[in-house]
Amino acid sequence: MSARRNPVWLGLTPEPEQELPAAVAALRAPADGRPPPDLVAAERHRVQRLVLRGTQGGWLRYLREVTDLVVAAAASATADPRPALVAGEVVLDHHRMLIGLPGTAYARTAAQRRALETALARLRARGCPALSDRTEPRSTV
Repeated sequence: MSARRNPVWLGLTPEPEQELPAAVAALRAPADGRPPPDLVAAERHRVQRLVLRGTQGGWLRYLREVTDLVVAAAASATADPRPALVAGEVVLDHHRMLIGLPGTAYARTAAQRRALETALARLRARGCPALSDRTEPRSTV
């Protein structure tokens, strides 16, 4: 199996395909931060297509686009920070896990990791907590 077709990258984590479509659609949406359902569906379809039929290189190009959206949102004083925080933390976690995979993906995403760390710090400075800092409500059942 060639390195281009090696599916090992698919086993990293399911969070990107679960969390990114809605967050990325919100980042691409008009300033109100509420993406229309068709934009969310299109983003979900794109991610699904990348996961089912794509390569690691195609997936990393998509995550580069997401990184650029997060960095732009962090630089904007008017953008809602919540979707950028979701997308940024998911991509940063993904990129950190690349260290465990064979190949050069971890090294190739070093600049993105640095950009995401800076962007997330800016977004958190606006008063929006990190996703990892949030606690889930406990069940009373």
